[in-house]
Amino acid sequence: MPLTPSDVSADPVQAEPVNAPVAVADGTPTRTNAATEPSDAEEGTGVVDLLERGGSIILPIGIALYALLYLGIQQVYGVFNISPEQAGIDQATMFGRLVGTLILLTLGGALILGTIVAIGWLVEKATLGWAARLVRAVRQRPWAIASLGALWCGASYWGFLGYLDLDEGATFASIVIVAAIIGVLAFLVPFRLLRSRPVGRAGMKIVVAAFTGIGLGFALMGQMESDAAELATTGRSSLLLGMVGFQDQWTVAVDRESDKPLRDGEEVLLLGEHEGVYVFYDCAKQETFRRSMEATVIRQIMLDPERPDDYQCGAPQPAA
Repeated sequence: MPLTPSDVSADPVQAEPVNAPVAVADGTPTRTNAATEPSDAEEGTGVVDLLERGGSIILPIGIALYALLYLGIQQVYGVFNISPEQAGIDQATMFGRLVGTLILLTLGGALILGTIVAIGWLVEKATLGWAARLVRAVRQRPWAIASLGALWCGASYWGFLGYLDLDEGATFASIVIVAAIIGVLAFLVPFRLLRSRPVGRAGMKIVVAAFTGIGLGFALMGQMESDAAELATTGRSSLLLGMVGFQDQWTVAVDRESDKPLRDGEEVLLLGEHEGVYVFYDCAKQETFRRSMEATVIRQIMLDPERPDDYQCGAPQPAA
């Protein structure tokens, strides 16, 4: 049976729009949509967004640092003409040592970053907010941000050039010139194109973070190899080698059968042991040799000995 207009108007149940305006005490209409009120998930979006932003920067730096520190450990043992595996350093051991190194670098980086943030806050207060406005104005200009990112990535190449020993006698001006040339040629236009979209801006952050880790990794890698070469010639280790897990362990070994000290009783560097064989390094003669564990007795072990600045391997030392 068809409905009449009177039947429709008499129906007490009517659908009310979800976003229908409702008058309040002051007469201003407002909307009663539940979706406009913040939920628990929306309140937590700030924390999630912060983790995502931090992870997009920290993760590329950490991966690049780990990869180059791994290569640096290979170079350190290469100075003594062996590989880490020949010294009994397996992948699990190396991973644990390098993770510890990354933690130490994180602690140091947190101090530097916190200091920079504090200085920035003081500058903003001292300039009555003009510094913050200047930073926002620069961020709104794509070419300015692209130029800064290009210069930063160009400067990260200096760690690689230093590893290749191409920066001898370099000055700050030469570093800036090289960074500017590399940045303009390789990064400026791509970064400007990436700034046009949100995905591109996130990609630029990842690229800059990755090149930051690569530059820092190459700088550390070159310093590690240099410190290992100094250890091989002078017998003096460094703090960096200790941070990456290299054991500065010196021993006095004797032959088990004859009870005669090896190498005339000189201290030798114990590089490690592998498959029943000790790997020693004679700093005085600058040679690596192996001895069977069954035929060798270690009488004395010194871990991280304190060496004077004029210490030389094989030279007679003054009596204590």
